[in-house]
Amino acid sequence: MSDSKTLSLQVTGLNCASCSGRAEKALNAVEGVETATVNLAAETAQITYSDPATTETLINALSDAGYPAATQEVTLEIEGMSCASCVGRVDKALAAADGVLDVSVNLATETATIRYAAKATDVAILIKIATDSGYPAKVKSGDQADVDDKAERKAEEISHLGRLTIIAAILAFPVFAVEMGGHFIPGVRDWVNATIGDQNSRYMQFVLTTLVLFGPGLRFYKLGIPALLKGAPEMNSLVALGTAAAYSFSVVATFLPNLLPEGTANVYFEAAAVIIVLILLGRYLEARAKGRTGEAIRKLVGLQAKTARVERGGEVVELPLDLIVQGDIIHVRPGEKIAVDGEVISGHSYVEESMITGEPIPVEKSEGAEVIGSTINGEGALVFRATNVGADTVLAQIIQMVEQAQGAKLPIQGLVDKITAIFVPIVLVLAALTVLVWLGFGPDPALGFALVAGVSVLIIACPCAMGLATPTSIMVGTGRAAEMGVLFRKGDALQMLQEARIVALDKTGTLTEGHPELTDYSIGKGFIYDDVLRIAAAVEGTSEHPIAKAIVRAAKAKNMTLPMVDDFTSITGYGVQATVDGKQVLIGADRLMTREKIPLKGFQAQGDALGKDGKTPLYIAIDGVAAAAIAVSDPIKPTTREAIKALHDLGLKVAMITGDNQGTANAIAAELGIDHVVAEVLPDGKVAALEELRKGGTKLAYVGDGINDAPALATADVGIAIGTGTDVAIEAADVVLMSGDLNGVVNAFDISQRTMRNIRQNLFWAFAYNVVLVPVAAGVLYPFYGILLSPMLAAGAMSLSSVFVLTNALRLRWVKPAQANTGATADGETNTPGLRGSLEVQA
Repeated sequence: MSDSKTLSLQVTGLNCASCSGRAEKALNAVEGVETATVNLAAETAQITYSDPATTETLINALSDAGYPAATQEVTLEIEGMSCASCVGRVDKALAAADGVLDVSVNLATETATIRYAAKATDVAILIKIATDSGYPAKVKSGDQADVDDKAERKAEEISHLGRLTIIAAILAFPVFAVEMGGHFIPGVRDWVNATIGDQNSRYMQFVLTTLVLFGPGLRFYKLGIPALLKGAPEMNSLVALGTAAAYSFSVVATFLPNLLPEGTANVYFEAAAVIIVLILLGRYLEARAKGRTGEAIRKLVGLQAKTARVERGGEVVELPLDLIVQGDIIHVRPGEKIAVDGEVISGHSYVEESMITGEPIPVEKSEGAEVIGSTINGEGALVFRATNVGADTVLAQIIQMVEQAQGAKLPIQGLVDKITAIFVPIVLVLAALTVLVWLGFGPDPALGFALVAGVSVLIIACPCAMGLATPTSIMVGTGRAAEMGVLFRKGDALQMLQEARIVALDKTGTLTEGHPELTDYSIGKGFIYDDVLRIAAAVEGTSEHPIAKAIVRAAKAKNMTLPMVDDFTSITGYGVQATVDGKQVLIGADRLMTREKIPLKGFQAQGDALGKDGKTPLYIAIDGVAAAAIAVSDPIKPTTREAIKALHDLGLKVAMITGDNQGTANAIAAELGIDHVVAEVLPDGKVAALEELRKGGTKLAYVGDGINDAPALATADVGIAIGTGTDVAIEAADVVLMSGDLNGVVNAFDISQRTMRNIRQNLFWAFAYNVVLVPVAAGVLYPFYGILLSPMLAAGAMSLSSVFVLTNALRLRWVKPAQANTGATADGETNTPGLRGSLEVQA
């Protein structure tokens, strides 16, 4: 068939001839496929197909059969995009390419992110497609050199636009002064006629305007006319048509006035010239504002160290960052930046990690500790082994996440794309109708009025503001969020988060510190606390249970020397027993004491009270006598209470979902003011709990940090991972908090709400501007008030609309964190609950 296409796909999961046969069968079953052959050795599929089959349906068929096609993603830097129509044109050209599955073109970042099927196409073809559509492209590398190169090009572009604006303004000023001066200053027109004469004045205006249009203004014609001829008009096309119409009419009026109806041979050179000046000025201001929207990325890249002192050939030499490889031994002097991620092998120091985690207190580092690239070493010297270099470092991954979020297309952008796709053609139709209506019903000279109104409609209806409304806000908002330690891994989470009405929180590691601590104790008469703790820690020292570790940590904090343990036995479901210094020791729940017939007396009431407080009570018996009651609990993080209050203040309901027992969960919920509790659930139970919470279509966010939270993070409308948690949780999340502080959740909601409010403001302005001013430009007010908008004013208003949108988006750069990290006191100590105890109990 003449419309048949051939596609090559790289297929994964093929292990034998049966696999390739099943994959082949799945492809041939797709409607529209003519032939499909799968090569096991090459792991490829060759498919000939026609409508209704598409690349996407073929890939879905392979995926459903269990043999997914390999896909790749590339981000291209696109030059020359100036408005939403440009974005649509690039998007349409790339989306139509064979093998392309998804395209996201961003005007603010001037990039296109493309996901495509491996083997079906390649990067070179995609670059050629973008370039052939009129927008030169190259692969975005993202390294320091690339960032510097882009910054240099943007600076040169701003400088070039500034020079063009000045040249155009100098040339256009005499034209404007001569033609428009008579309207504002009495006697100017008489003076012009008496000195150089009316016709000579027109000749001068012709020369100067020609220099403006085909000098500084040539860029609009070089881009706009080819786009118009290809049937894909955009903003440059509107400017080119409008100025060319005014200029051409004026040329005829100057040199061949007899061709025009009597009384209509007026010139509009000043309109064409000043329009070019104003639009160039708008582009200049726009370029300067857009240059500031990427400030967050430049700041992050600027955090990277440039060199490091590395052991090579038995000596320490200074090397550039790109020459460091995994396994290198790196020396860090006091006050230096740590070059890459690594593990300390010698030395002791405190490292300032606030740029990554947001935590203000320096972190102690000694042998075995992990260090993060770009953080700042304190007063000690460190030697560490490089574990992650280049694109694998924490900072590089943060930069990548921010760039991905900035380049994302939010659901709200879909509406904008649909409107802008047909906007310019509609404007051309409206301009043509405007001219016809004025010619048919306008007063004399109707042709002059028709020209002015038609040109004004073409100039004022630029879709620049619409194209910039969403991506600039995303870019600035996600960048500011990153500076506050909130990383949006997926751009659409920015919109989904502000739509969420419920925040579901994991308990352990999210609300709490994530590890139990010995928090309460009561000592029986005749026993000494330190002696009992030393004996208990000795017994529990052989256990891996978290509660046992809490008891051991409490003893180590007192620098206790632990005695030897004999005859250790674990009693499943009850506790442990052992012999220490010839004494029989039992440690466990009250049921262990009951089983061993050891009376608890006064300890029982204290244990019950501790249990109601959400703590785990344990009892210690020595030689058959109850010696102590202790309580172990997972301390609530210092900032949890205020964070939950702040979430409530934002109008959100807070739920807690935990695998812990119902009593402990209820106690914590009551203490923190949590609205809804789901306890004693397994990981799949968390998913079911989320589904129950969002019945009726309520959007919710889930916050967690552990491997067991990954299913819930992936299921929630927005998954928020605590950055101190596991890699699995972070990979499943949409938003990552760089610190373990719950205040980051509040900041994430706040920046989401502010950014979406900013986007709505921009879109309202962009659309309202066109809805109100296009009719005004067409002349609807003229019959009632005699008002007809000048093309020059139209050009000024159009430029201001884009500058307004960009300036409004840039306000997000100065957003303050809704909640600061307050987990530290003035003296640097963390506000964690201390150990509480009573001197003794009559047991």
